[in-house]
Amino acid sequence: SVMEYLLINHPVDCPVCDQAGECHLQDYAYQYGRAESRFLEAKIKAPKKDIGEHVLLYSDRCIMCTRCVRFTREVTGTGELMVEGRGSTEQIDVFPGLALDNELASNVIDLCPVGALLDKDFLFQQRVWFLTKTPSIDGITSSGDNIYVEHNEGTVHRIKPRINDDVNGWWITDEVRYGWHFVHSENRLRMPLLRGEDEFDEMHAGDAWSQALASANRTLSQAVSNGTSTAIMISPMLTCEDAYLLGTWIRSIDPKATFAVGPVPFHGEDKTFPGGFTMRAEKAPNARGVRRVLNALGGTPPLEADAFIKALDSESFGAVVLCGNYPSDWVSVEIKDAAMKTPFVLIDTLPNVLTHAAEVVLPSATWMEKSGTFENVDGRLQGFLRAVDPVDYCKTESQLAIDLLASLESGGSSSFDLEMVRSQISSLEGLSGFAADINDPHEEDHVESDMVYVDL
Repeated sequence: SVMEYLLINHPVDCPVCDQAGECHLQDYAYQYGRAESRFLEAKIKAPKKDIGEHVLLYSDRCIMCTRCVRFTREVTGTGELMVEGRGSTEQIDVFPGLALDNELASNVIDLCPVGALLDKDFLFQQRVWFLTKTPSIDGITSSGDNIYVEHNEGTVHRIKPRINDDVNGWWITDEVRYGWHFVHSENRLRMPLLRGEDEFDEMHAGDAWSQALASANRTLSQAVSNGTSTAIMISPMLTCEDAYLLGTWIRSIDPKATFAVGPVPFHGEDKTFPGGFTMRAEKAPNARGVRRVLNALGGTPPLEADAFIKALDSESFGAVVLCGNYPSDWVSVEIKDAAMKTPFVLIDTLPNVLTHAAEVVLPSATWMEKSGTFENVDGRLQGFLRAVDPVDYCKTESQLAIDLLASLESGGSSSFDLEMVRSQISSLEGLSGFAADINDPHEEDHVESDMVYVDL
């Protein structure tokens, strides 16, 4: 019996193992294994090893499938892992002085069919059967990797790759897997801020938003009344729908408002691994989508960040709107110095040097807290769904634009409707196929339960 051999030295760790509930050995033992063990001898004990920045190896749970060794040789080409020893005492290990440290390293956690390779970040955090898996897209880089956001009770616990042969295959980078923690940062902007006013408390959230929306509209309207122009810099971290609605809002105040795309961060160069996976140097998920929508909405290509900063520095505008939503501090010295010369409205998620200099700060939501569309580096439009609700009193940029329009027109606000906005974008010249071209996530194959149901 193969199952008996696999279970001879395997510890009964299921009650404390993170893999319980998604363990292939557990499933096979349930379906084909014996209820009792005939092995009477003492089990071989194997150590727990710290083999990399994010990965722990529980050697006594390993069934020596060697998938992880093959991964580091065939996919990453880094070869950190090896099989050490022979027979019943063989173990997976790293070469002396060489930790499991490559940009795709934590994919071995997903490859492992048992609880041998575990994620330090997820260790003892949550039972997997409590997690809800929401299909999403990498919101940190331009790769457009397909992912699952796994969460419970409004808290994200981990990111897992979602298989897509046309984009990322089975893998994601560690950067994407662990770069989401800013979503639950204690420093998140949670309430609107008005320059020169005391911070609002939670008891007056409704008043805070109504005053902030009115002040944002007033800042731009006064610039138009004074005969000056306005502009909006839309972050490449935002969705196509965000860009469309924010652009529509500012053009309703100033029909000649200038559009610009926010700074697009680059780190290093693109890197392609021997297995064919490419890690992108461009660290923004939707620069192309924002450009495409703003170009169609405005009739001319939007300004790039450098050109916009020069125009802002020369005091060409009477008021501007700046959008952030980056996972880390995005305000360069050039942006800071230029912004201080002009009244501006800030839409952002994390505090920075511009927060207390803005006329109004509107706290927005991260990509996990919204539904929308990103265009990746290959021009592929991909839709994704909201995983968790926006933190506290934050709103998505799309909802902000809808509320700003409603405040401007003194009418009632409506809720963001993804399909309706996509339809509106498709009506723009040059974007007639927008909605039809979006690759939305497919539902998972139905999992047949092994539970027998009896009609009563």
